[in-house]
Amino acid sequence: MNSLYIFFGMIGGPQIIIIVVVILLLFGGRKIPELMRGLGSGIKEFKNAAKEEPEEKLEEKK
Repeated sequence: MNSLYIFFGMIGGPQIIIIVVVILLLFGGRKIPELMRGLGSGIKEFKNAAKEEPEEKLEEKK
């Protein structure tokens, strides 16, 4: 746990700015909203699948 604290303790404002600039350079300003939309829909589908699975298991046991 101590090493995890040290790792996250090293990330500050300047490091976050550098990461954002690198992402902008790699993907461009127009691609980022598309990527975020895709990420959001992926998370939504994952949550829906996680909710559906216990219901299917209950039906199998009957």
